[in-house]
Amino acid sequence: MGGGLLVAGTTSDAGKSVVTAGICRWLVRQGVKVAPFKAQNMSLNSFVTREGAEIGRAQAMQAQAARVEPTALMNPVLLKPGSDRSSQVVLMGKPVGEMSARGYHGGRQEALLGTVTDCLRELRGTYDAVICEGAGSPAEINLRRTDIVNMGIARAARFPVVVVGDIDRGGVFASFFGTTALLSAEDQSLVAGYLVNKFRGDVSLLEPGLDMLEGLTGRRTYGVLPFAHGLGIDEEDGLRVSLRGAIRESVVAPPVGEDVLRVAVCAVPLMSNFTDVDALAAEPGVVVRFVDRAEELADADLVIVPGTRGTVKALEWLRERGLAGALARRAAEGRPVLGICGGYQVLGERIEDDVESKAGAVDGLGLLPVRVRFAVEKTLARPVGSALGEPVEGYEIHHGVAEVLGGTPFISDDNGHSLDGCRAGSVWGTHWHGSLESDSFRRAFLREVAAAAGRRFVPAPDTSFEALREEQLDRLGDLIEEHADTDALLRLIESGAPSGLPFIAPGAPA
Repeated sequence: MGGGLLVAGTTSDAGKSVVTAGICRWLVRQGVKVAPFKAQNMSLNSFVTREGAEIGRAQAMQAQAARVEPTALMNPVLLKPGSDRSSQVVLMGKPVGEMSARGYHGGRQEALLGTVTDCLRELRGTYDAVICEGAGSPAEINLRRTDIVNMGIARAARFPVVVVGDIDRGGVFASFFGTTALLSAEDQSLVAGYLVNKFRGDVSLLEPGLDMLEGLTGRRTYGVLPFAHGLGIDEEDGLRVSLRGAIRESVVAPPVGEDVLRVAVCAVPLMSNFTDVDALAAEPGVVVRFVDRAEELADADLVIVPGTRGTVKALEWLRERGLAGALARRAAEGRPVLGICGGYQVLGERIEDDVESKAGAVDGLGLLPVRVRFAVEKTLARPVGSALGEPVEGYEIHHGVAEVLGGTPFISDDNGHSLDGCRAGSVWGTHWHGSLESDSFRRAFLREVAAAAGRRFVPAPDTSFEALREEQLDRLGDLIEEHADTDALLRLIESGAPSGLPFIAPGAPA
């Protein structure tokens, strides 16, 4: 086939990631060999591929939807914000430096177009179809000149574009029309039509508006996807789209034991990989919430300090809000605390950071006998080991190198040699993201937490996080199959945008 499609959006968080994943799952179920692609991603929610490349977790999720192994080709440029004005630039899975937004959009982004198109060309040579995800809106006219992720890549590949709009936010017709009307004539020629997302109610009431929109733009709507809980997995923007939020909104099985287990996650600044707690939220009887006040830790059976792109900033934030003192009191009382990646580093005795914050030597919370030194080179790995007598695997994304000075090993190899992390009393720490997705380890850890917390909580014996994720991806594929015009989408992927699409004034400004 060798074709493709760009899924753009009227806004950020319009549903581009999940629609792309849904189209990938639908296509692979039809026997099409398909790959996802996002030229440039801005996210603190990242993943490490088998070859040791860092990419956005959304693209890893989309690769799973397509039933293929994720690679750096699928997300050649990843931007990891470190502040409101600067980001770490990850190119082909490896960090290449820190850059301001002005510096990136002032020339660096445009220079990466060749790399991006080379990656897309390689994917097109390997797969029957490539489904691309845009970023933000294609009508960001201030950034169009250097765009490599929306209409820039669509024009380079001559891919048709379907624009997704979130009708739950309101104003979807104006958003569709305005997005199209702010594009140049050449860009508009690739915009084939629209896809309505998150619709609630009777579709027949919407149809007159869709007909009028087609009359105004000459472009049809390819589907109206209903609002569905539990489908916002591994996206880029905000906590509300993680599996945690989705599970909390849906019907969850009652606890197996007599008690529930309450988990509080400290919502530290620049939080990364908040999906680490999704597997906990998938457990019947586990209640997960994100907190930012010390009082909210009082009734928690487990407190998690998650990963962060700003370890020293997170440490300051914990102290300013009184959370640091609350964590220290918990540790002294033998109540469970878990630190993951940056959260693990925060729990240590001392941090020497001349790389990320350039703050130099900083005292940690002193809850774990660990000292951390930030290295210029980032650790990117997919390790495996065992913990609490159970197999565990994860992925590492960090500059901090930990020197463990005491406690007991947390994760070990087959010979019992420490691989990562440590434990001191009821406080655990590890650099491994995703470790809680290992089902038997997660159950063993929750049993330890319940015992320390004095809760009569029993982990469900048959919860499979992988199976739950697959169920959600199949639901995404079902949404596309049942509520989109799949024959028309397939024609777009194979043959491109229809010819003779009308120009909508005023077009892009000069």
